[in-house]
Amino acid sequence: MNAMLPIREIADQLAIPDDYLVNYGQHIAKIRLELLADWPSTKQGKLILVTAVTPTSHGEGKTVVSIGLAQALSRLGKRTLATLREPSLGPVFGLKGGATGGGRAQVLPAERINLHFTGDFHAITTAHNLLAAALDSHIHHGNELRFDLNSISWPRALDMNDRALRHIVVGLGGKQNGLPRESGFVITAASEVMAVMGLAQSRADLRRRLDDIILGFNQEGQPIHARDLQITGALMVVLDEAIMPNLAQTTEHTPVLVHTGPFANIAHGTSSVISQRMALRLADYVVNEAGFGADLGAEKYLDLVMPSSGIKPSAAVLIATARALTAHGSPTAEHDLAALERGLSNLARHLENLRKYRLPVVVAINRFSDDTAEELALIQEFCRSANVACALTEVFTRGGAGALELAEKVAALADANEDNPVTSLYESGLGLEDKVRRVAREIYGADEVFFAPEARKKLKKFTELGFGHFPVCIAKTPASFSDNPKLLGAPRGWTMTVNEANLSAGAGFVVVVAGAMMLMPGLPKKPQALKMDVTDNGLVM
Repeated sequence: MNAMLPIREIADQLAIPDDYLVNYGQHIAKIRLELLADWPSTKQGKLILVTAVTPTSHGEGKTVVSIGLAQALSRLGKRTLATLREPSLGPVFGLKGGATGGGRAQVLPAERINLHFTGDFHAITTAHNLLAAALDSHIHHGNELRFDLNSISWPRALDMNDRALRHIVVGLGGKQNGLPRESGFVITAASEVMAVMGLAQSRADLRRRLDDIILGFNQEGQPIHARDLQITGALMVVLDEAIMPNLAQTTEHTPVLVHTGPFANIAHGTSSVISQRMALRLADYVVNEAGFGADLGAEKYLDLVMPSSGIKPSAAVLIATARALTAHGSPTAEHDLAALERGLSNLARHLENLRKYRLPVVVAINRFSDDTAEELALIQEFCRSANVACALTEVFTRGGAGALELAEKVAALADANEDNPVTSLYESGLGLEDKVRRVAREIYGADEVFFAPEARKKLKKFTELGFGHFPVCIAKTPASFSDNPKLLGAPRGWTMTVNEANLSAGAGFVVVVAGAMMLMPGLPKKPQALKMDVTDNGLVM
């Protein structure tokens, strides 16, 4: 593995002057937002959206392939940037472990990025909880805004998987500790402040979005916003450095912008719009990852992020693995060609869905060390029959050299897509319930959608308040097209159940909770934290 270069040398690849860099040690820097205003606007790179089939619980390598593809494009002489999300400590210490790739396709320095990095998650958590503290303090000191305590929707946030904090009671212990009421915690990746940071296009836009956050309703049923607490200036102070994207490098010294970290199962699931806009100014090709399967990260990018930001992908990479497709044919099977053949229905559905957006796609077959030649040949034959380009990738073991064929095919596809007819699945004028139905039927394969009475009541109220034009951000399991994680393959003939709906007025979308999704995950029985330690000389193991 190559030694890391000073971050100044990584910035040199993109011709970024010193005035735009804020160094965080030798190997990390933030980029000032002034670059967006000062940099020549004539240059516009092509964005490549990386997504995947419905993954297993261990993931199918979206991050590692995204990094390897960026390295391969660089090897082909293309000026390339990857834009990735920042890891959350919840999954780092939970089931998945680190989120910086692996082998010869990593973002470095991995330990710092996976842990505290430049403090962005801490800042977002602090801003979220400052707003919660200001709200409860306002109520304690007389409740001038006349909050209806039963309507308060602003929780606390914590960047950790902690199921015991999903439902809590605050204000216990007497009058001096506030008024008792039910509340809860969400993981920081699901915080609306995280979404606001990820979708903001400038500091002014960040301020506007923070102002617009709805905390609850008054006793007349009218919304109370964060701006009503006069706290936005303090939130801006807390987030002042966190809004700047972080520049890092891969194992082959390809530049990477790592910024914000919304999950794709319970949030919108991609890196910040600011980092993508910067990258498109600085590079010819921008490799941008969207979380989990294409029914989540890619759908939300194309139906939520793209309309908000104006950024259109030029091509998509759909990652498939023999392991995941076999699991969709039979959850307990291994190296079973019959199960793999059945599981190809999952890949077929994702391809069908991406084509509905008119987005050109290449299938990246991410090869694992124990894959057999017969398994890989079966996937390749399916791609030929489906009339979609595909390429074997081996970036974990070979780095960029293991994705050269993929890079050539992706670049050719993106270059040929000059007119870029990519479109969203629905128009903003469609009603909120109808938007949910459209996604459920067209993307998930549901026949019907059942709305629980309270969820339907909330969606009606959001529309009456003037938010019916918002896109919907559906929170559901990443393990299935359906809202049931045990329903594998490409199921049809099922009914999606909507249990909850929440308004994220600052972010600009409505969160719809399908099935038994939680906005605060829990640790598994044997989390990755049990395998971690640090040596006496400070080496993280």
